[in-house]
Amino acid sequence: MSLISLKGKTAIVTGTKRIGAKVAKRLSEEGINLAILYNSSEKQAINLSESLESKCIPIHCDLDSETSISKAFSVTFDYFGSIDFLVNIASGFKRTPFDLLTGMSWDEGMADAKNSYILSLEAAKAMTQNKGPSKGHIIHFGDWAADNNPYKNYLPYLVSKAAVHYSTKALAVELAPKGILVNAIAPGPTIKPPTVSSEVWQAEVISQTPLAKESSPDDIAEMVVSLLRTQTVTGEIIRVDSGRHLAGPGIT
Repeated sequence: MSLISLKGKTAIVTGTKRIGAKVAKRLSEEGINLAILYNSSEKQAINLSESLESKCIPIHCDLDSETSISKAFSVTFDYFGSIDFLVNIASGFKRTPFDLLTGMSWDEGMADAKNSYILSLEAAKAMTQNKGPSKGHIIHFGDWAADNNPYKNYLPYLVSKAAVHYSTKALAVELAPKGILVNAIAPGPTIKPPTVSSEVWQAEVISQTPLAKESSPDDIAEMVVSLLRTQTVTGEIIRVDSGRHLAGPGIT
């Protein structure tokens, strides 16, 4: 069984500001047509679309709205004629100390898990129309700490990512008979957030990573491409985290 040829396939990509921009560029290099979903970052999405080598359209989409997601998939299908891949990178990362947690904190954090679920349902509807034994591939993004190494001050976020990890496995089982593969990538610390100083980033984050370096966006993008080529890898949570999970919790 040969690897899948990616040229001419169509992918929907969410969350293309940081790691997602690198992933989108790498997919474009493979000749994959892209639909970039954005909510508030229209200018960034347009600029990215215009910089890519393959055919690309930016589509406004509120991931908290099932109607908006369904419309974005319809627009993509009408424009390209098929949807082969979903790469869902969009995610919040809200720090909330335990004493400040509320019911609203939970709802906000768990939104990512629900959005991943709805995106998967829409992707499956479109992919089942494709020909061949391998009809499509869904890739979600989780977190290196979501399964066994929770760190402080991100409780709703980490629970949501754990739900993404488990739903990846459950979706893989549900969609296998339809010829659709489902996997997730769990990055470690990647690209310093603007709200964190370089000193704190180095002292409290990178220093606790066995390889003493950030997770590489290039490695992450390459892993996405590698997964999309496969026909027999499904239900996996693949860490690209410079070994961060080996060091256990500790980030505050």
